[in-house]
Amino acid sequence: MRLRGLGVIRDAVLELGPGLTVLTGETGAGKTMVVTGLGLLMGGRADARAVREGSSAAVVEGRVAVEPGGVVADRAKEAGGDLDDGDVLILSRTLAAEGRSRAHVGGRAVPVGVLGELAEHLVAVHGQSDQIRLRSAVRQRETLDRFAGHAVTEPLAAYRTCWRRWTEVETTIREITERARERAQEAELLRLGLAEIERAAPQSGEDVALREEADRLAHAEELRGAAALAHAALAGDSSAADAGDDVTTLVAAARRALDGVRAHDPALATLADRLTEIGYLVADVATECAAYATSVEADPLRLAAVEERRSVLAVLTRAYGEDVDAVLAWAEASALRLSELTGDDDRLAALHEERERLRGELAELAAGVSLARAEAAARLGAAVTEELHALSMPAARLVVEVSRREQADGLPIDLGAGPVPVAAGPDGIDEVEMLLAPHPGAAPRPLGKGASGGELSRVMLGLEVVLGAADPVPTFVFDEVDSGVGGQAALGIGRRLARLARTSQVLVVTHLPQVAAFADRHLVVVKSADGRVTESGVRLLDAEERVTELARMLGGMADSDSARAHAEELITTGAEERDRC
Repeated sequence: MRLRGLGVIRDAVLELGPGLTVLTGETGAGKTMVVTGLGLLMGGRADARAVREGSSAAVVEGRVAVEPGGVVADRAKEAGGDLDDGDVLILSRTLAAEGRSRAHVGGRAVPVGVLGELAEHLVAVHGQSDQIRLRSAVRQRETLDRFAGHAVTEPLAAYRTCWRRWTEVETTIREITERARERAQEAELLRLGLAEIERAAPQSGEDVALREEADRLAHAEELRGAAALAHAALAGDSSAADAGDDVTTLVAAARRALDGVRAHDPALATLADRLTEIGYLVADVATECAAYATSVEADPLRLAAVEERRSVLAVLTRAYGEDVDAVLAWAEASALRLSELTGDDDRLAALHEERERLRGELAELAAGVSLARAEAAARLGAAVTEELHALSMPAARLVVEVSRREQADGLPIDLGAGPVPVAAGPDGIDEVEMLLAPHPGAAPRPLGKGASGGELSRVMLGLEVVLGAADPVPTFVFDEVDSGVGGQAALGIGRRLARLARTSQVLVVTHLPQVAAFADRHLVVVKSADGRVTESGVRLLDAEERVTELARMLGGMADSDSARAHAEELITTGAEERDRC
């Protein structure tokens, strides 16, 4: 992954190999910017303030190894992107200083939302804010459903489909019953309008035809005179004093003049032929002008009838549409609406029947989802409890409770003890709550009330280790989720992160040397300053540099012999523990 112009980072390259990669550095060096850049690459919200001062844009680029023909590769191809070297997908995100954001997948510009879709299958990012979200009931239910897998997601999908249709039916029934008077008034208005249109019986395009006819009748004398004048100019009048000046005579004379010499030049022969064609055309137009002049008659009675019909149609267009075609369209739509309104009684009976059928289906699907969640909750609680023991919480216990809230008009749910009416929602009937008992004698308390920051960190890590086995994600990113812990607990966190890294790529931003000691690769964010501008870069540490960095993290004195000895001991312990994971 490459970062350019992002916060304090001018230009940095992160080589995230397999296994566990840790990222360390002094406070303010820019470690969080690395996670911010990854978030941008995964379709996260863009903030122009993240652009480095003096830079026109921030750019994040990443190369992701994907499975050819897998979900990510297929979605990228749908978006127009191509794989590089057959199994590498190149992603990029550009954030302009003025706030514009652009995304590219496989060399093709795409909406930012496509990056988010891909991220769901590529990366799971966890920061301290995720600990806060873990306190919410929604997040806890989603976590349980993710752990349960198909046992919950498949019946839950069917439940949600049924729920949507059931709510639609309920809404329609409520509208019909609560707005009965309004619907009756609407039906009466539609009947009146349709009756008025039926009496007038307008025809499509009739208003246009009548307008043209009225215009002709109102100007009959002008039209007849113009046609007669045109005929005289084209064909002439043999009795007139200027006979021979008409177009027909003149064209004929021109043609005869050319015919006399056409044998001497093919060009003039061609012109003579064209004049012959013109003569025919002039004769045809003259004949039609004469016929038109004869056909036009001033008919006051017909004009009055046309204007009367136009008045009738004008009443319709003022009320129901801008023209007759719009009036006819309104009539068609209104007839359908009237049929719907007048069939309320029959429709209500059918809707009530469908509602009862859907209610039974919902109850059955909800019970199936609830039973699957209860079974998964027991397994999840036991698995996370085991992880907590390995995270220096030997007596801690996580309990995942699945409960339901009774409601008088709720769904009748039968979980083996007879139907009980319970409240239902779009995600089922269950209320999921995670409770933590940190000590043997302590009663389990909700995570949002009784768990400290350090305990939440370990609960979340334990959940991810368990979920990583049940629903693996290629890459995990942890941003200082080990805050609030230290000593033996920190070693436990490092050990579990190393275990998670056996099946997934793991990146950890940490301040704890006990965690950093377990790394397969150690990156450090290095900060430099010239007195005006602070910038950071990322560097891969070798064995000796790693000892120096851990010594700094231990006590701030990288050159201290005791700190270096302790750092070397941690690295050795981490390597041994990692091999046993």
